[in-house]
Amino acid sequence: MKIYESLEDILLSASADEKIKKFNTFYSKYRSECIFSTAASAKSFEKPSYSKFCQIVSPREVPKRKNFKTKEGLFYLLHAICHIEYSAIDLALDICYRFRDMPREFYDDWVEVALDEVRHFLMVKEIMNELGYDYGDIPVHDALFEALKRTEHSLLDRLAVVPRYLEAKGLDVNPLIIAKLEPFKSDKLIKKSIEAMKVILDEEIGHVKKGDKWFRYLCKRNGLSEDIYFEIIKRYYPTGFKKIKNLNIKARKEAGFSCKELKNIGGKDVC
Repeated sequence: MKIYESLEDILLSASADEKIKKFNTFYSKYRSECIFSTAASAKSFEKPSYSKFCQIVSPREVPKRKNFKTKEGLFYLLHAICHIEYSAIDLALDICYRFRDMPREFYDDWVEVALDEVRHFLMVKEIMNELGYDYGDIPVHDALFEALKRTEHSLLDRLAVVPRYLEAKGLDVNPLIIAKLEPFKSDKLIKKSIEAMKVILDEEIGHVKKGDKWFRYLCKRNGLSEDIYFEIIKRYYPTGFKKIKNLNIKARKEAGFSCKELKNIGGKDVC
C-alpha cells in the first residue's frame, strides 16, 4: 500500500460513508503494508471533501446552537460537533499526506488521531440519527478547511494553528457545553451526548499533546524559540487570544502547554 496515494484517495472521497470505508481499509494495512513512496507532490485542494454533500455558508449563517433541551436545539449542537469531527478526520490525514520529511512516528501519531476522529464522528452521528437527523441536513461553515488551506505551505504553522490553537480552544469550550447539558441529562439522548462529549474531551487532550510534541520537535530541529507560537497565531488570528476565556488549565497543561504560555494566553498567572 502506497501511503500518499492512499491518503489522497481518502481525502477526495465523495461521501462520509466512502471516506470511512476507505480509511478503515487503509488503517488495517497501514502498519504492515505501508510504503512511503516517492509520489507526486501533494495537491492543493480547492474545496473541502464535504462540499459534495453539505451546503457551505459563512459562520454567521450557520444555525445558532441554543436551547439544547429541545430536539432542534440538540440537533444543531450535535451537527456542529459532527462537522468539527468530520473536518478533523481530513486535518489528521492531510498533515500526513502533505508533509513528507518527518520521522515515521509522526505519521503513526496522526493516523491514530484520524482513527479517533472517525470514531468521534460516528458516535455523534449515531445520536443525531436517533434524533431523526443526519450530517448535512443543515448548512456548515468551512473555517477548519480554511485553516488547512492557509497553512498548507508550513508544517510549523499547521501544528501551531490546528492542534495548538483551534483544537486547544475545544478543550476550553467542551466543558462549558457539558455544563449546559447537565440539567437535562434525564433525557436519554442528552445523556448520550454528554457521555460522547466527555470521551471527545479526554481524547482531544491527547491530540493536542501530539501537536505540541511535534511543534516543539520542529522548533528544536530548526533552531527556533518555541515562543514563535505566539507570532504564528497573531499572524493568522490577530485578536485570537483576546477571545479565549475560561481556559481549561488542567487539560491544557496535560496537553503540553507551559505555565508561561498559559499566562500569555490568559493574560494573568493561572498556574
